[in-house]
Amino acid sequence: MRKHYILLILGLLFMSQTSFAQGHSDHFALTLGAEQIFGLLEIPFLAIVLIFSFLTATRLKGGKFGSGMTLLAWGFVVIALGHLHMQIAHIFDYNIFKNIFGNTLGNYIWFIALILTWGLSALGFYKIYQASKI
Repeated sequence: MRKHYILLILGLLFMSQTSFAQGHSDHFALTLGAEQIFGLLEIPFLAIVLIFSFLTATRLKGGKFGSGMTLLAWGFVVIALGHLHMQIAHIFDYNIFKNIFGNTLGNYIWFIALILTWGLSALGFYKIYQASKI
């Protein structure tokens, strides 16, 4: 039964990408290759990771494991936003950070987002590691 749901979801994702490309053909020629489609397919999986990471963090109810998982979940939020930004930049050639903040400040904000992701993930894993040594 689960296989049917997975196949249905994958089929809908592929069909939505095809209709998305056809619907925008009036304004500009948008063709999605395999690289773009696989890039877009990572977005729902990132959403699933976000949901389950926050569910796990709330189920652990604080403590060292819970606080570590919460830090990881917030790191995943930054990762998901960064991947969404990369897909928009890659497919539509529209860099959100550079268009809003300018070329120099946009690059710095992107760099800060990377450092924030790595920092939150590292600190979360460190807290979980410390809790597991008990």
